[in-house]
Amino acid sequence: MKQIPNIFTLLNLLFGCMAIVASVQSGLTIVFNAGGEQLIEIPESIFMATVFIALAAVIDFLDGFVARLFKAESAIGKQLDSLADVVSFGVAPAMIVYQFLRLSYAQQVDGLDVSAIWLIPAFIIPCAGAYRLARFNLDTAQSTGFKGVPIPAVGLFIASFPLLYRYSNQVWIIDVLLNQWFWYAIIFIVSYLMISTLPMLALKFKGVTLQKLLPFIIVLLVSIVSAIFFGWLAVTVGFAAYVVVSLLFKQSE
Repeated sequence: MKQIPNIFTLLNLLFGCMAIVASVQSGLTIVFNAGGEQLIEIPESIFMATVFIALAAVIDFLDGFVARLFKAESAIGKQLDSLADVVSFGVAPAMIVYQFLRLSYAQQVDGLDVSAIWLIPAFIIPCAGAYRLARFNLDTAQSTGFKGVPIPAVGLFIASFPLLYRYSNQVWIIDVLLNQWFWYAIIFIVSYLMISTLPMLALKFKGVTLQKLLPFIIVLLVSIVSAIFFGWLAVTVGFAAYVVVSLLFKQSE
């Protein structure tokens, strides 16, 4: 019974590895539209990376629940969970950013020959995530809230972009997603949010009261309303709402 939570954690890691494979399984694709214009598209398999990261997030939530259910929380389980999270919500999302950076540069003349030095910044994300997790593992003061945005939230946020790119019918959204400076901004923002000590909400509190649930209700309502009106853009709006509401309520210790 004590190994069941660890099996869940390893399943999280497996989904993270599958997300990485899906992101790099094929390169950029050159296609031609009806007018004979050359277009460069992101790998079709990258959309499966979103699915695998989402599955990893579900498993990541369940492994803690299962550990408490079977009273099987352990030091090795905590370390294993962090290692899995670095892969599933750090490296895998970084590969999505890497591919979008390649796609952004590919829209330019000779962009397919872009130097790797312009793509490496994508991997600042897992580095920042690893630092945040290491700090979390050593910090005993985060019993009711987080310091810095948790890496699963960042992973899900980035994982939403392939779906936004695929299903959005807004030209301005596509233009933004094909701008390399947008991605550099995303890298900087999410990396900073992870390594910062900003107080963030966490579903960990003793006793349930309306006051404690209110910030989560606000984030949920904002996300639902955004989903109705903006589709997949709701993930971005929900992520922003989570950060803003966390700062307003300041529940971290």
